[in-house]
Amino acid sequence: MKRFRQAVWDEPLLKELSKPGRVGSTFPVDKRVRARIRDPLSLVPSSVRRESVNLPELSELQVLRHFNRLSQMNFSVELGMYPLGSCTMKYNPKVSEVVASSDGMKNAHPLQPTETVQGLLSVFYDLERSLSEITGMNRFSLSTAAGAQGELAGVLMIRKYLRDHRSARDEILVPDSAHGTNPASAAMAGFKVVKVPSDEDGQVKARTVGELCSDRTAGMMFTVPNTLGLFEGEVSEICEAVHQAGGLMYYDGANMNALLGRARPGDMGFDVVHLNLHKTFATPHGGGGPGAGPVGASKRLAEYLPVPVVSKGKDGYYLDNSLEHSIGPLKGFVGNSGVLLRAYVYIRLLGASGLADVSSLAVLAANYLWKSLDPEAFPASHGKELRRKHEAVVSVKSELPGAAMSVAKAVLDYGMHAPTVYFPLIVHEALMIEPTESEPVEMLDEYASALNEIYARMKDRTLGEAPRNASVGKVDEVKASHPLTLKTHW
Repeated sequence: MKRFRQAVWDEPLLKELSKPGRVGSTFPVDKRVRARIRDPLSLVPSSVRRESVNLPELSELQVLRHFNRLSQMNFSVELGMYPLGSCTMKYNPKVSEVVASSDGMKNAHPLQPTETVQGLLSVFYDLERSLSEITGMNRFSLSTAAGAQGELAGVLMIRKYLRDHRSARDEILVPDSAHGTNPASAAMAGFKVVKVPSDEDGQVKARTVGELCSDRTAGMMFTVPNTLGLFEGEVSEICEAVHQAGGLMYYDGANMNALLGRARPGDMGFDVVHLNLHKTFATPHGGGGPGAGPVGASKRLAEYLPVPVVSKGKDGYYLDNSLEHSIGPLKGFVGNSGVLLRAYVYIRLLGASGLADVSSLAVLAANYLWKSLDPEAFPASHGKELRRKHEAVVSVKSELPGAAMSVAKAVLDYGMHAPTVYFPLIVHEALMIEPTESEPVEMLDEYASALNEIYARMKDRTLGEAPRNASVGKVDEVKASHPLTLKTHW
């Protein structure tokens, strides 16, 4: 069976490669040239010269080879599947990168006169309209960066709306399967968090929500499909129950790639929506790069959106800060413009039918991979008879402690990236796998085969300590993240 291996070698540090007298650039030797430009080293501030900061001394070729070797040791979606559930690390078409790297985009500045950036503003205006159509919302604000800030914007909008209507409601309902940012965002906005339990199939029931609602209920944060990869079948009834109690519904759009072109949160009854453009609409995700989490609102909450929004007047497009009840700005100007432009290109290229194909293929891939796993080794945690949406969550059936982590580490030895582990928290020894719509069936077969083989080796006690073929072996997860430093203060 074909196996993909990571490039691994012992790469020295730059200071270990350094030799006195080597330089990274070849300076002009012609006397006439030197007479005109002086000694190039004299142009470097004394504070950063080699003598004062002890920088490594290497040739240009050595530097190039060092960083190219390091890059070849990195794993990326260009090398293999990146099936992190919930994080959606999919391949994105390079055409979006080309457009976002164009001179018109790179040279634009947020403080230049509005009339000189009409093209870019028109793109953002059209993007707002497209996102409104996709989600069933009345209007969007593009400025918020990534999902967590989009969540915070949404609950801040709910809070301000309730205060404007002289309501003292202070509780937000959050399912036990929610992303951890949901209760965090609600708490940051000053709300008390009320946990909503899932049933044995991993879904929230309208009856349960109704019993938890009261005159203190400000609203509910809800992810559809949920983090178990299951569509919430009673979502419309749940929205109605919260509305009847006087609350508002917030839609966590992290999993919207499962519904594109098929269902709209606005039609389900949601009042506020955020979308992770950097996950769903063509921007490389992960590694701390820029994100975009635009927020959409129904008609009654549209005036509460963060500013600026992009509006169109008699003289063209402009950044509009005039929303009467806005919660104010949460990020400078219109947000991460490069991410927004990539999303616009992606939507325009695919169109309505293409976006529907994205969700169909994502759902098909998740179910195909799920059904390819050994059900005895990786049983479904909830809703065994239910179809998955964009991702599948399974338990690792083992008496060994840390079984899910052992499987994840072993995947690295197969030259593949591990799935998300130990989330959702309500699943024992969880593996959360999201193949996305981009992967060919051969890759899905390869990944399922690797997981099944790893489990068989683990069961037979032949797996050993993994990974062995990566650049580093198994690390202490706690110490790697939080080294213990003890200090005594008197």
